[in-house]
Amino acid sequence: MKGLKNFFTSGYIIEHSNKDLKSRYQMVNIALLLSSIVLIYGMIGNYVREISGLISLELFLLCVNIILFFTLRTYKKSFEYVTIIITTQFTFFFLFLVYTTEPAALKHVWLLTYPIVLLYFQKNRNGVYWVAFTLFALVVAPLQSFVEVQYSLYQVTYLAFSLMIVSVIIHFYQLKMDEAKDTILEQQAMLLDFNSNLEEQVKEKTFKLQVLNEMLEIKVQDKIEKLIEKDELLTTQSRQAVMGEMISMIAHQWRQPLSMITLQISNLQITRLLGSQVSDDELYKTLTKISDTIIYLSDTIDDFQTYFHPNKEVSEINIFELLKRAINFSEPRLKSNNIEIIIVEKKNKLVVQTYVNELLQVILNILNNAIDVLTEREVLNPKVILKIENKENKIKIYIQDNGGGISEENLSRIFEPYFSTKGKNGTGLGLYMSQMIIEKQFGGEIKVENSSKGATFAVEIPKKTI
Repeated sequence: MKGLKNFFTSGYIIEHSNKDLKSRYQMVNIALLLSSIVLIYGMIGNYVREISGLISLELFLLCVNIILFFTLRTYKKSFEYVTIIITTQFTFFFLFLVYTTEPAALKHVWLLTYPIVLLYFQKNRNGVYWVAFTLFALVVAPLQSFVEVQYSLYQVTYLAFSLMIVSVIIHFYQLKMDEAKDTILEQQAMLLDFNSNLEEQVKEKTFKLQVLNEMLEIKVQDKIEKLIEKDELLTTQSRQAVMGEMISMIAHQWRQPLSMITLQISNLQITRLLGSQVSDDELYKTLTKISDTIIYLSDTIDDFQTYFHPNKEVSEINIFELLKRAINFSEPRLKSNNIEIIIVEKKNKLVVQTYVNELLQVILNILNNAIDVLTEREVLNPKVILKIENKENKIKIYIQDNGGGISEENLSRIFEPYFSTKGKNGTGLGLYMSQMIIEKQFGGEIKVENSSKGATFAVEIPKKTI
């Protein structure tokens, strides 16, 4: 198929942009092929009719066609010479038919194809010369005395007019075709120019977008780094604030036991100073109480040490045990302010796998805030209620107080960093960090809303933290 595609261009691959040359090659090859077929047909017809005079001429022309056909395929530069030879061949062959045949044989009709041959074989100026020569030869045919011509002056004049009319029509048709071709080429050039400009614009815009993206990536990376630094600072500040609260709790936790130890030792010293004898039984009881108190203080240290342990491992714990541990930390403040704390405890054991210390920190933050509110507002019969809601894959911890609730103005800002209603006594980080811990580390949710008596915090976390 590829060889057949280039057959009519003499085997050459001609660029799509050079359509004119490609058309001329095709017409030359078609003319050679069809004229050769006609010549063969003519030789067969003349042989059957026993007209031997034209067979030798037709055979000669057929041989010329074959030579020209292969010459085109061998020498690419021979194209213009081949067209001249073919044009000469057609011209003299047509004139020969007019000069030597009778009008009744209708051989002259081949003249009507002649302008088409000139249209594709010769350039415009050369075509005019050939048409003029042919017209002159036709008109002169009945006037000359060298060859006896069967055509009358009227007939050759009629043929000349017909040839001229067809030539003019084809000439103007060619002009229109050339104009259309030029318009198409112009439009193609404009389209190519437009595409080129569009490609340049696209490249320019793409480059600008790449630069913008790089700048945005740098800005985003810078913002991320600043946010990370901010989070780390907030975490550190929150941890320090929690440590301060825990130290305050330790002070409350230890104040009464240390006072008891001091009192018991002072009693022994006073008894000895008064000269009284301390019995062994009384001394044993006093030392036993001091020992029990010291053990209690040691256990308290263990609890606080566990709380401040920096590990981030997931541990398994009964959620009610975790709540009791939080209450133990806050017990001195609860007792000193006569605050009642209630755990709505279910009978079944509810075990979770989670970051124990972080969850404990969240509960303590909320619990301490409730104690602050109840103390500050001097609420009668202050109370804090802890309740657990067991869901399929999650648990929900409710911490409710009867401190009158949070104002609508502050309710929407309660989890903002550095927002506090305690004045200089608050850091504004406790609830913010509690929200960060629950949402980022646990993948859970923390909410607050006002009830009829006070505020209710709801902390929802998965039973198994990944």
